[in-house]
Amino acid sequence: MEIHSDIAPKVTRQSYEKKPKIDGVELVSLAVMQDDGGYFAELARLDAGNLTAFSTPISVKQISLSQLQPGTIKAYHLHKLQTDVWFVPPQFSMIVNLHDVRSDSATYNTHMRFVMGGSNTKLLAIPPGVAHGIANLTPVAANLIYYTSEQFNKENPDEHRLPWDNFGADVWEVTKG
Repeated sequence: MEIHSDIAPKVTRQSYEKKPKIDGVELVSLAVMQDDGGYFAELARLDAGNLTAFSTPISVKQISLSQLQPGTIKAYHLHKLQTDVWFVPPQFSMIVNLHDVRSDSATYNTHMRFVMGGSNTKLLAIPPGVAHGIANLTPVAANLIYYTSEQFNKENPDEHRLPWDNFGADVWEVTKG
């Protein structure tokens, strides 16, 4: 079958190649048990204050909830000390962007972009020095639950910001097609 010459130059193929990973970033799948009445997902097992789902247990000192209104982009920020662990409940779907800004990292300048929530029921560990952000591009408010290895300190916050479009505005757009 030949594709008409008017259309052929516009035809592309989606890439299924393995995407680059950032050292220390880890995604762990969660089991979701569903029945007629809804679903159940275990978000964390703690052993002496350590989240044990990851290859190296992560100390948890605070658990927080952030709600993003429709169209909101919360980016970019990074921590020098803190590890974040994110969870987006299955009824929501949000775009996550990560960028390695650690000068001594083997994956320096590597960018990761993916969707969390929906059928991607996972925990995401974000180590110190990885710039991160999240966007709710749906028409309803969406929730992010996150665990942190440090407690928030208003007097001396371990929160360092970059512009939301520092790694390109297009990374926040829904892929069309």
